[in-house]
Amino acid sequence: MDANTPGLLTPDVLDRADVRAALIEHDFAAVFTLIKKWGGLSQNRIASACQLTPGKVSTIISRAQRVTSFDVVCRIADGLRIPGGLLGLAPRPWESGPDPAQQNRPEISGDRPDADEIPWRPDATVDLAAHLTRSDLLMDRRALTRALAGTAVTGAALLDSLEGWLVPATATPRQRRPGRLGMREAEELETTARAFRQWDHQYGGGLRSKAVLGQLAEVSSVLHEHQAPAVEDRLYRVMAQLAGTAATMAWDSGLHRRAQDYYRLALRAAHAGGDVVFGANVLAGMARQMLYRDRADDALQLIHLAQEGARDAIGPRARAMLHTREAWAYAAQGRIAGFRRATAKAAEDLAGAGTGDDEPYWIAYFDEAELSGVTGGRLLDLARTDPRRHAAEAAEAIRAALSSRGAEAGRSHALDRIGLAECHFLSGDTRTAAAETVLAVQAARNTQSGRVRTQLGQLYPYTVGHSASRPVREVRDSIRDLLSS
Repeated sequence: MDANTPGLLTPDVLDRADVRAALIEHDFAAVFTLIKKWGGLSQNRIASACQLTPGKVSTIISRAQRVTSFDVVCRIADGLRIPGGLLGLAPRPWESGPDPAQQNRPEISGDRPDADEIPWRPDATVDLAAHLTRSDLLMDRRALTRALAGTAVTGAALLDSLEGWLVPATATPRQRRPGRLGMREAEELETTARAFRQWDHQYGGGLRSKAVLGQLAEVSSVLHEHQAPAVEDRLYRVMAQLAGTAATMAWDSGLHRRAQDYYRLALRAAHAGGDVVFGANVLAGMARQMLYRDRADDALQLIHLAQEGARDAIGPRARAMLHTREAWAYAAQGRIAGFRRATAKAAEDLAGAGTGDDEPYWIAYFDEAELSGVTGGRLLDLARTDPRRHAAEAAEAIRAALSSRGAEAGRSHALDRIGLAECHFLSGDTRTAAAETVLAVQAARNTQSGRVRTQLGQLYPYTVGHSASRPVREVRDSIRDLLSS
């Protein structure tokens, strides 16, 4: 529904005292009943507008189910064109009128070529990078969000397209302009890519995505020229790192399909530059994306593909990281023994990892704190179905992560705080849970990560139904205030 679509409710309906009172109290049973009465809308019309099923609307009206999801509240506001202020939300995007970014936006049809049609050659990788960055740099962020927030590819369509990762790269001769880029310039580009990666790790979100894409476009431009072989390999590795950061930023902004496009580019660039270890890291990122989308089988196959392709080159720290992704997939499948076994392997590999220059800089983040945080997060997943068995262990692991994380891991710190608060809610300790939620909201305010806000939104239902508890009421309000800002 765009900004020009008229609201389903006329101003006189929204101005009624009984309707306004029900909206302010979030009494959606009364809201829907009054809308049917005064707005002349059928139950099916309400359901369609709010992207709910008619059955869901029926259970809300009968008070068999309460609306506790922040996402559902937003859908009701946007579907019925209810001003955000009436529901305790910030002004909704459509309240400011038509979005000029939507008008005369660049045509992007066909900007996602089928991965099966792109040969695993360095020159094709350069062309793909130029194509992706050109289309994305032409649009502002809001128009890009509307255009590219599609569903990620899954299953055989994804996995089959990545098999070229296991085959050595082949070059195709072509006429290219001579280039004079030296190793010093390539190292400077790598330093910039490293800075962007660190910024994303600390703050999250996509606020500097245009800068990353601009640098990626620049690297693809110099690779169109004929550089010395050592310089070209270095540039492909820089391209892989920039594309990996662009993928993470796109994902953090909710652009799941575009994130996958950049992950694929990163994998192809790592392949062209002979960096199989970073390629394995890219596949681990793709596996994590699948796990967030409840595709554990796909994630496990991606991890096995990474382990197979990098078996002879990967160091203990990166190998430990892959084992945690493997453990995550087993946990998502409900395979507790597999989860424990893979987690133990990760701890063993990490214990054998060296320091300094033993492994690439980008895997240095994976330390004892990261292992504890990832393990705690997976135990929390298990605790959602069996809190008595797993919630306390999850809390212990997450506390271990929090005790040793540095300030540079802002996004991970916020996710840990949210996870620890949920552990206490699951354990029934609402007082401690409320106190931890205060810290989680504070941490979330320091990052622009969409993933952090999504996880924080999942805490909101735990705060509903505790109206007698002042601390819980206060943290519920703080979550709503942050998510609506």
